[in-house]
Amino acid sequence: MNYKLRIDSFAKRDIIEIYNYVKFNDSRENAEELLDNLEKTYLSLEKLPHRGHIPEELKDTGIKRFLEIHFKPYRVIYEIIGSIVYVHCIFDGRRNLQEILYNRLLR
Repeated sequence: MNYKLRIDSFAKRDIIEIYNYVKFNDSRENAEELLDNLEKTYLSLEKLPHRGHIPEELKDTGIKRFLEIHFKPYRVIYEIIGSIVYVHCIFDGRRNLQEILYNRLLR
């Protein structure tokens, strides 16, 4: 079964911010390569969305509807509702994850 993929506005903004950060601090070529790899990572959710796991930061809260996959050090946070996969966040795993997850997913 193929799932439909929806990327919310926060995740779209995350992608742009990641690209711009790498472009300005490294190179356009590396930013484009990273963008391609991130895209392959989240597009793979159309076929295998259940392979992700619950983010560590959410395990103790009892909230189990959000899952994550990685393209290290980046994390893709998403949820599955019916046959649709909603990507909510794409961010560097070295950032304050609890604050990001709280502000975006638990509001």
